[in-house]
Amino acid sequence: MLKKFYSLLLCTLLALGSTTAWAQQYSYVFLNTNPDKEELPKNEVDSLQKYHLENIQKLASEDKLLVAGPFEGGGGIFIMNTNSTKEAKKWIATDPAIAANRYRIEVLPWTPRVGGACQIDSNAEFVTYTFVRYNTLITKFNVQQAPILFKQHDDYIDQIVAAGNVVSEGVFSNSDGGVLILNGEVEPQVIMNDPSVQNGIIVPEIKKIWVGKGSFCE
Repeated sequence: MLKKFYSLLLCTLLALGSTTAWAQQYSYVFLNTNPDKEELPKNEVDSLQKYHLENIQKLASEDKLLVAGPFEGGGGIFIMNTNSTKEAKKWIATDPAIAANRYRIEVLPWTPRVGGACQIDSNAEFVTYTFVRYNTLITKFNVQQAPILFKQHDDYIDQIVAAGNVVSEGVFSNSDGGVLILNGEVEPQVIMNDPSVQNGIIVPEIKKIWVGKGSFCE
């Protein structure tokens, strides 16, 4: 019950902190490498990867998948062209690598506030961005400060956006934080100086992502 209360509270705080009605919503899929995945012969792994890539092309051709990109070190993301996580899960179930439990999947409703999700040509140039996932951590010790801390977080994000280096930014509408994607190399301290990060109510994960240029409508 306590977890549910914190989740509902955070949804309300995020809604109150938004000054713009964002119409377009998508489903963000995190394909996290499964550390418990079955060890398979190389030829089977290669085959799964081949069909995984073919399925990406199939979903894109059906206008179901807008963005796909791997993280440096393993895993990756999909952005699906639906605001229904149930529908998104149904669509990605055709992926043989997912069906073989090679990934631990998270599907989250996502609203972009900067950039968006755009399907690109298969011949587009691939580029590397800095990818920051913000995870929320509300507890009984910081819940009273949450409105102030989330406002400080939004203000800090606005400063980063104003610097002109942000490709995409948005929030997950079920209280699971958000993402920030920036051009090139970014000093980790830029992310860690966020007051809400220093307080511990938001925990960032910083990775490199490899994706087709224009995928975030930049």
